[in-house]
Amino acid sequence: MIAPSREGFAFCHRLRVRYAEIDGQKVVFNSRYLEYADVALSEYWRWLALADLPEWLAMEFHVARATVDYRAPLRYDDEFDAYARTDRIGTSSVTSRVELVHAQTGVLHTVIELVHVNVDLDAGRSTPVPPAIRARMLPSD
Repeated sequence: MIAPSREGFAFCHRLRVRYAEIDGQKVVFNSRYLEYADVALSEYWRWLALADLPEWLAMEFHVARATVDYRAPLRYDDEFDAYARTDRIGTSSVTSRVELVHAQTGVLHTVIELVHVNVDLDAGRSTPVPPAIRARMLPSD
C-alpha cells in the first residue's frame, strides 16, 4: 500500500500496465479494468485484515453488479493508483468504489463500482453480512 492522497480514500495500491493487457489500439483492453478493480479490492480487504475475522472465512462474495465509467484510457507501462473503499453495506450486499488514477499526472482514468452479495452456497441464496465484517469495512457506522 502506498500513502493515499485522494480525498475520501484511506487505501491505495499502485499497479503498472503490462504489455499483455493492451489491445490492438495500444490501450488497456476494457475487461482488464475489472481485473484491476479485483486486485485493488483484494489488497484493500487484506489491508482491512478481514482474514483475521473467523466470519470472513465463511463468507462467499459473488459479483451482482459491475459498473465501469471509462474517462481516459490507460496505456502500456502507465503506473496508476487504484484507490478503493467501501461505500455501502446492505443486509447481504457490499458496494465498493475503485478509482484508477494516473500515478504521475493525477488524472482520473476510470471509476468502477462493484456490488458483491454474500451467498450461502448450501442454501443457494443471499445471507446477511456479519456484524464484525460490517464494522471492519465501515468503521464509522
